[in-house]
Amino acid sequence: MKYIESDSENEGCFFCDALVSDKDRDNLVLYRGERTFLIMNRYPYTNAHLMAVPNRHVGEITELKIEEISEMMNLVQESVRVLKKAVKPHGFNVGMNLGRVAGAGVVDHVHLHIVPRWGGDVNFMPVLGETKVISEHIMDTYDRLKPYFLR
Repeated sequence: MKYIESDSENEGCFFCDALVSDKDRDNLVLYRGERTFLIMNRYPYTNAHLMAVPNRHVGEITELKIEEISEMMNLVQESVRVLKKAVKPHGFNVGMNLGRVAGAGVVDHVHLHIVPRWGGDVNFMPVLGETKVISEHIMDTYDRLKPYFLR
């Protein structure tokens, strides 16, 4: 609800803000590459929900350079490997929401979601309680994942 009720239209780009900051833990940045970076979703669908993001502020997938796409996909592959070891999900959703009507919360900075899934991770809480149950505090998850991305 904090995200939904925020005035996100006037807050700038939190991806770009995280990229220029040196406070990776505060911003949930797990990895910085030459052209892309990996950040945890502060408002996750499930525990350990990650996003691969180009360093360059670009809003259209068609504007991404081949080098950015390649590095993003390599980062997705590495993220899946790490998440399999660190949190042992049963499966994954990987994808992009392009445009507000497609579910994009950030429409002007393309990003790719890596969402680990477990059998039974969907329950009645979002319907009845307007809340999601996340099994681990986000900072504990960050601390668990960060060592895998140190290079």
